[in-house]
Amino acid sequence: MDVADRIETGMQRSLRFATANGCPPILANALRHAVFPGGARIRPRLCLAVAAACGDREPAIADSAATAIELLHCASLVHDDMPCFDNAMTRRGRSSVHAEFGEEIALLTGDGLIVAAFETVARETQMAPLLTAPIIATIAKAVGSPYGLVAGQAWESEPEINIAVYHRAKTASLFSGAVSTGAIASGGNPQDWLGLADALGAAYQVADDLYDAVGQTDGSDKPAGQDKRNGKPNIVAELGLSASLSRLHSLVSEAVANVPDCPGADAFRHMILNEATRLMPKTLATSAA
Repeated sequence: MDVADRIETGMQRSLRFATANGCPPILANALRHAVFPGGARIRPRLCLAVAAACGDREPAIADSAATAIELLHCASLVHDDMPCFDNAMTRRGRSSVHAEFGEEIALLTGDGLIVAAFETVARETQMAPLLTAPIIATIAKAVGSPYGLVAGQAWESEPEINIAVYHRAKTASLFSGAVSTGAIASGGNPQDWLGLADALGAAYQVADDLYDAVGQTDGSDKPAGQDKRNGKPNIVAELGLSASLSRLHSLVSEAVANVPDCPGADAFRHMILNEATRLMPKTLATSAA
């Protein structure tokens, strides 16, 4: 089974549990709407790529971690789109969850996906119980406070924002969780991968800000122009377009340089460079070449 199939199989399995008989039908539909079809699935792909680079000793454990990471990412998108935050009416080319099902169901959908993520790890790691606590603790750190997704979202309510700290919490933290759990699942040292995660997560956020600033969408995540409309932090507004492009290139190079020595290092570097090409808005690709 290839990586894409492993990810989608894990997502389908988790949603079958979350939407089993007894689940309110509207909530069940909203949960599926939030998860399928998926976007690029970059975070679970990163998790499984690290697991493979470390030998993929426990593929079922790695799959559970990758699934949980993606469920949490989907939850964050549902909440981020709500009127109290970005008030985005579309996501991944169709109605956002709150636009389709209402605010109350959207709130519960995000909450339900968070619970499903941790339930997935607890259920799917029973055959290796010594890995359950480290994986859950690592994921919780990536999504909580003071350094995870919750903190990242909360920084948007502060009167003054350090954009580097904001980006590290809102975006890079889940990348760190993805690479760390991938390493843990395969007996690797998660500390060896954190430099890569920080650089790649920051690169992804810079790319996201570039798409927003130039009025494009990559077709997988938020609609373009949301940051400006909502007065949200954006690195292009702070540094300018040229400096932001340079920052993106620098972060990709840093990510490649931080791939630790391991059997799958060359393949991993190649994956990062391929991903960097996808990250670049088309209208900027020529000038950035």
